[in-house]
Amino acid sequence: QIGWGIVRNAVRLVFGHRKEHQQQDFDTIDNLRFTLRGSSDKDIADGGMSLHDLNAQSHLLKAEGESLQLVHEEDPIEDTTEEDKVSEGYEVYMGEDSTTDYFFAGNIKSTKNEVDKSGRLKAVTIPAQKYATLPFSVESNPFALSMWVYLSPRSEMMDEDSTLEDSRTTRVILSTLSGENQEDSSVGCMSDIFGPAKGIVLYAQPDYGDSSVENEAQYRILLQYASAGSKSCHNIGLNRDAVLASEGQWVHVSIFVTRVDNSQIEDDEGDERISLYVGGDLAGRGYVTGRLRSNTSGTLIGRTRDARDVAGSKQKSIEYRGLGGRVGMLSFWEIGGPESLVSSAERMQIKSMDDEDHVTRAINRAAFDLRAIQELSLQGLIVKEPNLLYTFDGKDDKIGDGQLHDLYDLPTSMDIKEVIMGKDGTVRIADMNGDPVLVHEYVPLGGFRYPEYRDGNYQPPKWRDTEREELDQLALARSVIVKKAMEHAWSGYERWCWGKDELQPLSNSCNDNFGGMGATLIDSLSTLWLFGMKEEFYKARDWVRDSLNFYDVEGGVSVFETTIRVLGGLLSAYDLSGEPVFKWAADDLGQRLMKAFKTKSIIPYGEVELDNEGAAYNTAWHSNSAVLAELGTLQVEFRYLAKISGRIEYATEVMRALDELLKIDTHDGLYPTLIHNLQLKPSFANDEISIGGFYEYLLKIWLQGGKAEIKYRRAYDRAMKGIMDKLVHISRPSYLTYVAELKNGKIVHKMDHLTCFLGGNLALGAFTHPDGIKSSEAQRQLKTGKQLAYTCYQMYARSDSGLSPEYVDFRNGKHDFEKGRNAPYYLLRPEVSETMFILYHLTKDPVYREWGWEIFQAIEEQTKTDSAYAAIKDVDTMEKDDRMESFFMAETLKYLYLLQNDNHTIDLLNTHVFNTEAHPLKILSL
Repeated sequence: QIGWGIVRNAVRLVFGHRKEHQQQDFDTIDNLRFTLRGSSDKDIADGGMSLHDLNAQSHLLKAEGESLQLVHEEDPIEDTTEEDKVSEGYEVYMGEDSTTDYFFAGNIKSTKNEVDKSGRLKAVTIPAQKYATLPFSVESNPFALSMWVYLSPRSEMMDEDSTLEDSRTTRVILSTLSGENQEDSSVGCMSDIFGPAKGIVLYAQPDYGDSSVENEAQYRILLQYASAGSKSCHNIGLNRDAVLASEGQWVHVSIFVTRVDNSQIEDDEGDERISLYVGGDLAGRGYVTGRLRSNTSGTLIGRTRDARDVAGSKQKSIEYRGLGGRVGMLSFWEIGGPESLVSSAERMQIKSMDDEDHVTRAINRAAFDLRAIQELSLQGLIVKEPNLLYTFDGKDDKIGDGQLHDLYDLPTSMDIKEVIMGKDGTVRIADMNGDPVLVHEYVPLGGFRYPEYRDGNYQPPKWRDTEREELDQLALARSVIVKKAMEHAWSGYERWCWGKDELQPLSNSCNDNFGGMGATLIDSLSTLWLFGMKEEFYKARDWVRDSLNFYDVEGGVSVFETTIRVLGGLLSAYDLSGEPVFKWAADDLGQRLMKAFKTKSIIPYGEVELDNEGAAYNTAWHSNSAVLAELGTLQVEFRYLAKISGRIEYATEVMRALDELLKIDTHDGLYPTLIHNLQLKPSFANDEISIGGFYEYLLKIWLQGGKAEIKYRRAYDRAMKGIMDKLVHISRPSYLTYVAELKNGKIVHKMDHLTCFLGGNLALGAFTHPDGIKSSEAQRQLKTGKQLAYTCYQMYARSDSGLSPEYVDFRNGKHDFEKGRNAPYYLLRPEVSETMFILYHLTKDPVYREWGWEIFQAIEEQTKTDSAYAAIKDVDTMEKDDRMESFFMAETLKYLYLLQNDNHTIDLLNTHVFNTEAHPLKILSL
């Protein structure tokens, strides 16, 4: 069952790993070296991890009976006992909530290391009085702050000679207090706990009320602040239903201080709203006029300010209160104010209480996932990327003394770069004024997951509105990242190969494989429009208007490729934007392509020369015949061109060719791959059957015509039955469904990546079936489509690189399939992403978004170059190839974007059909 778990996991792991994959890497984890205070450059290159993420890895290891040791950098790993390792200076991992985590504020029991039978350290020696200093006061302006807090059990905080007793006391998490003399009336208020107070202090107070957990010490998280004209300090966090923090567990805390319009507040309560959230729920809220801000220039994490910390203080040292625990993932946002450190564009825009609730829930879900925190702004939230993000995992200990004084070299936190170790071993440079930079190897999640989807029968649970909202927010965040990929690829093309057919993304050279008609530019037009890249779209429009001349195209070009990429791109750009230049260019191209239909059989030639005197002929490797997938994948484009141009011959010619072919009766609706087209009547030229665009267009022609031309729907249903009866097979040992090929009467157990379009096409046929989606034929089509979608997803997921080869062989051996021996490459193809988009569009099952997101991550990590994205020569070796076909921006990125983003007008059931190059066109009646 997916259930609500997919929401939690998906939101937290935008770029993270699932548990199943981590369990597959036990043999490699033992080879990694980890240290308590950061990794050397070599360690980072070898895949070093943050301590937070190391904790999670170790738990997985322990579940399998394994163990994981932390070692000093200078010491090698040796085959010694746990006791020997401790005595020789090794620090043995203690578990997720152990005190060996880097930042611990307050006193810790100081004894010799002891190890219990399970290998867990009972105590460690860590310097006392550790705390961190932020070089500015967080409360200098209205702000939002988030952090995770861990209150260590009392046994870990006792002094060396103490006895175990109930020694719970107030624990300070964060403080800007600046009061030093209670007789000074300007100080603010007199706190019963902290003395004279001005500023804020976030702290944990022991709670002795009824606890639902036996023998568990619990604390109430409170926020104290001072206000003008009041000698009593204000506390919020006293709500009876507020979440309590327990010793030995992490809890999320967030604070909002927001300016409000007091005319909207009952009884004119104040001009600032102060809200405290604990564990994602509201713990307390108050309003105040004239809150007294501290006059300090810093913020202390893990303790209050000692009189020694106050410049010019004549007081002797006074006792401070520490945290006795740890903090992690501190995120800070400015909301505004007269002394703002950041521009208004970089501030979080919090206005309502609903805004606070919404943002808090999102941060709480993100937890320790660095990338998720940075990308909160991409989830449709008003929150920006944090102005400060510090993980407290020890990676920024510049001196190496374990103390985090003067945390940053710069006077403010607004231009900080820090090296963070991510969940997948990735080194991320967290630049607070820029985008994350990924500089290490991405590890895919692995196959064999989601087995419930294998047989096509699984029905996901019904989602509550709140759950669906969370999933949609996550998907929206992901769509923005896909758009960034498009922006990257387009900018490379624009810089290096503007107006050329293709960019070669390794050498940054160009080619004119389509004769020099700007194939990539035109093929990308509809993507630019749907992505909202209007400036780029109109610049491309101007090139079409000013520079595109089809009569200058050199040599013969493929009728099929030119139709789906260039003609389809122009038509869709016109359909989306209404710009007449695209209609004019499409009409010019259409007239030139019509030469291909001047054959005795009406079945078109495969190539045509576009200049005024150019000829048409078959492609050299099949000089006496036409390719089924090519001659049957022209109709959607030319019928639409006929409608907008008024030239009915466009539709007449292409439909005559299809009708002539359909006159040849087949007993199962399946046609061979080659058709003789030089004689008066077309005939079959070979005995090979594979699945391509011909079958796709039988359905789409029927849909494009408003479902009126029933003979094409019948031809489609007959062909689908033939495929499911004759070519669909089940693999061993995992029982994956695949579509084989037929060659000279024999089954060939291979499936091309190209064939993966069929999963989505079958689903679309099922949802539009004349007898309804519940009819037996529609249900069979839908089930088979879902089965194929799962298999095609596995072609990616089971690859070490996360990318699929050009085809796979099914051999029913130890593994279900192997990469094709003659085609181990990945060409950035779109067919699997297409099926994911269609299935999600029709079913709204979020699993297809998850699968598509995994595919995108693999593409992003494995194929990205400085200028664009490159094909891969072998999905195992991951050597890049100097090519990027136009369909990557036209199809692959478009489908991956639309899969995650519902904010578009495309409706496959009622208003649109996609041509086979992912160019959307309205149905003919609209």
